[in-house]
Amino acid sequence: MLHQTTVQTVIPYYTKWMTFFPDMLTLSKAPIQKVLKVWQGLGYYRRAKNLHQAAKIIMTTFDGQIPQNYDDLKSLPGLGPYTTAAMLSIAFDKPYLTIDANVRRILMRLLKLPRKANSSIDAELHRFFSPFLPKKLVGIFNQALMELGSLVCRSNNPLCLLCPVLDFCGAYESGEQEVIPIPEKRSYKKIQAVIGIIEKNGKFLIQKRPSTGLLADLWEFPGGKIEKGETAEQALKREMKEEIGTEIHDAQFLTKVQHSYTQFQVTLHAFVCIPETNPVLVRKRHRWVSLKGMRQFPFPSGSAKVIRFLEKAKNKP
Repeated sequence: MLHQTTVQTVIPYYTKWMTFFPDMLTLSKAPIQKVLKVWQGLGYYRRAKNLHQAAKIIMTTFDGQIPQNYDDLKSLPGLGPYTTAAMLSIAFDKPYLTIDANVRRILMRLLKLPRKANSSIDAELHRFFSPFLPKKLVGIFNQALMELGSLVCRSNNPLCLLCPVLDFCGAYESGEQEVIPIPEKRSYKKIQAVIGIIEKNGKFLIQKRPSTGLLADLWEFPGGKIEKGETAEQALKREMKEEIGTEIHDAQFLTKVQHSYTQFQVTLHAFVCIPETNPVLVRKRHRWVSLKGMRQFPFPSGSAKVIRFLEKAKNKP
């Protein structure tokens, strides 16, 4: 059911399915029209037919027991390498790595493999990662990887600051985590931008992006694009005035980071700023947050790199 369908969509269908077909025998004896009716609304009806046919084979060939041998299980209708490995690891704790789109993306980013994401690369990923499989609870390990890809190492706007394997990620180090795997089309628009780091009582000013448009609902430091003819310092002063209503008394260059997104490349110039007056803040949009507290907020990858730089600078002896 989860093939080409989200978990949220599947849950009510799964509950209904299990009500009508609580075991393999019931499913195998059900008329195909009833099977398709219960499936109705999920689409890709070949999946329902494959389930129905697989139940019949399991009852007649495997004495009603789901086979625990890889080749036997994979021989059933509708079961490819991913589903077979998932079932064996989750249901029977067999040592198989489950590579779905989320896991494939994680491993390609860790290895910094700038290729298109498809099954042709899976053999290489298996060779690399299979030695790291635990001896027990393999299913939980596989599910954790899938959740990591779904919730943190996302295809767009990955939450790198929350990633437990950030320090081992080759794509993060090169700023390519949003272009690995390679999108179908790689056409970049180059952008120069500036941000202001304002600190008060150990906390930093951050702001939330609009709920629509580019990087919607993510958090960032105040700043914006450097317009044609502007220096970074001039753009910083203009952006601080426009966004938080204050002039900048002093601005010291902190760092410069580069990051590639799906359709553009950003060079982000970060400055430590001292405002002349208190910033004009909007309660729902602005927050004062500690460096540790920033890990609870989703940031664009470029801003995340600046935060990592600040963390390392603060921890220097």
